[in-house]
This record gives sequence, C-alpha cells and structure tokens, in this order.
Amino acid sequence: MSVSPAIANPASSTTNNPSTPAKPDVLRQRRDGRAPRITTTFKPALPTPRKNKKRFRPGTVALREIRKYQKSTDLLLRKLPFARLVREIAVEMTTDYNHFATNVRWQSIALLALQEAAEAYLVHLFEDANLCAIHAKRVTLMQRDIQLARRIRGAVDRIG
Repeated sequence: MSVSPAIANPASSTTNNPSTPAKPDVLRQRRDGRAPRITTTFKPALPTPRKNKKRFRPGTVALREIRKYQKSTDLLLRKLPFARLVREIAVEMTTDYNHFATNVRWQSIALLALQEAAEAYLVHLFEDANLCAIHAKRVTLMQRDIQLARRIRGAVDRIG
C-alpha cells in the first residue's frame, strides 16, 4: 500500500502542524550599522465610505439656473470667441462687396454693443420659440419652434 507524500512527511504539509517548531522572527542587523526597520504587514485598507452627493429632483437645478440667469445682466457668450466671429464675418462681407480684403479695425465698445444686441435678439427669439413649443403642448424646445418663430416675425427679422 502506498502512502501519499503529504502524509508521509508531515513537515512538508501546508497545514499548521503543532508539532513543527515555528521560526522565530529575528531582526537582522543592517550592513550600514543603523537600527533595523520595523516592518509590519499592512492589511489593505477598506475604502472609506463616501457620502453620496445630494441629488436634486429633475428640473430643480434647471429652474435654479433660469432664476440665476434672469437676475443677472452679464453677457452669456464669451467675449473673445464672439469678437473672432464678428471679425471673420466682417472680412467675408468686405471681400464679397469690394473684391479685396480690407483690414477692418474694431473698437472694443463696438464689439460689446454688437454682442449685447445679438444676445438680446437670441433671448427674444428663444422666448418666442418657447411659446411655440408650449402651444404644441411640449416643454422641449425644438428646431422647428425656432423656425416657426422666425417665420411669424416676418421679413423684418432677417438680414437682406
């Protein structure tokens, strides 16, 4: 009858056998003469429980933003990208009519006046388009609402 090697040699068994002597933890001296470091085994830290961020009901944050922007008189579009767009359109317009590009210079007040007018126009257009969406028994603003609002306004609304 053959005996398995794990049973034949109990010292090689992976189980904790009380008959085998435990190895003492001996602190070795360091070669540079300093005291040995005390090493401890660290258990992986449990993730700290994070508090969940407060979630508001759908629409609450949107209504808060609406009230915030209705109170403020600040410009909503960034000034530099708007100025770039105005300059680009001005160059296109001058090259179309004069057949050569002219370097058009802009005062900062003129750019701000254009931006104020453009934002006022857009806000009024979105108000009218929102009324069109409400008339269609919707709360979501769609492209066709904006197109309908522009069509109702007539030719005065359009350039050229």
